[in-house]
Amino acid sequence: MSTAPSTAARDPHPEVAWAARHMPLLAETFASVGDVFAGLRLGLTIHVEPKTAVLCEHLVHAGAEVVITGNVGTTQEATADALRAAGVEVLGSRADTAADRDAHLDEILRREPDLVLDNGGDLVLKLVSGAPRSPRFRGATEETTTGGLRIRAAATAPDFPVIVINDSRLKLLVENEFGVGQSIVQGFMNATNLMLPGARAGVVGYGPCGKGVADTLRQLGATVTVADLDPFRRLDAIMRGHRVRDLHELLAGNDIVFLATGARDVVDAAGIAALRDGALIAGVGHEGLELDHAALAAATTETVSLSPESSDADARVLHRLRDGREIVVLHATRMINLTAAGGNPIQAMDLGLALQAGSLAAIAAGEARFTGAEPVPAAIDRTLAEALATLLA
Repeated sequence: MSTAPSTAARDPHPEVAWAARHMPLLAETFASVGDVFAGLRLGLTIHVEPKTAVLCEHLVHAGAEVVITGNVGTTQEATADALRAAGVEVLGSRADTAADRDAHLDEILRREPDLVLDNGGDLVLKLVSGAPRSPRFRGATEETTTGGLRIRAAATAPDFPVIVINDSRLKLLVENEFGVGQSIVQGFMNATNLMLPGARAGVVGYGPCGKGVADTLRQLGATVTVADLDPFRRLDAIMRGHRVRDLHELLAGNDIVFLATGARDVVDAAGIAALRDGALIAGVGHEGLELDHAALAAATTETVSLSPESSDADARVLHRLRDGREIVVLHATRMINLTAAGGNPIQAMDLGLALQAGSLAAIAAGEARFTGAEPVPAAIDRTLAEALATLLA
């Protein structure tokens, strides 16, 4: 391996360059299908961080026009600057509120994109409800399970194709189970500087992301308890060596709680009443709303910031409850792998974003001949599985 001379100029956006260096699947996908994006306008909402910047740069190099906004509290400003320098229009900042983000989504749709990459279902649902569309509008992808569930539960189904990336068997295995597991635990360690060996950790939700978190915690020496409504998932957790309890038992018996269901208000007023004194709560799911923040505020008499000066103001917030217990919430339960770490590992995101690119290309080329939400086409999944297996062999 060659080493750049010490006199070489520093790359102005080194994190993006570093990510691009380790994303061969995405590069190969664009080499194969990138031409289809030439002349198209794409509207994206996804976490603005180095790996997603690589996707945007590939789109621009392919001849697409790109406008993007991030999610609440996860935008990396240096990445946003890199994207602007590459010709991408970036709306918003890390300081955006939920209302700010919603306004940015409306602004994206006012540009009438030909393709949409959604992250949580908001853009797709706005389109279904009558938001303006380009005469050339072709369809959308949705990154998350949360968004896929919202789209499928809507009263009116999309009259255009929506490919749900998280329905990919390949993504669920590689990115969600292994990538999320590593990055969430890394984010927790960065946020707290606490030891995991011997810790009592609870994971609420044992889907692919929760499984990855629970398994990683156990490998690092924590005692792990899992709660899930699905009997097959509970059995899977038991067979992997985890304790399985109902939600309130888990909340009462663990010092650290990871929320990984992707649903809203899972830990409600009754759940807050069950929490162990001194518990730390971290978010895994997409929206950061699995903890009922209004119910927590109603139970709180005082909040104290324990956040380091160099971090977000809500990195560590202690809630003193009316009954005397103290609960610490990390980063307002936003995804701690993004708020306190670098997001999912680069190789995992390489796969996930290659699935995105391949799916968007299929929609652009008119190959997604369906309406409503469907999984990643099997041919795309298989092609990338074979490519990844070859890389890792």
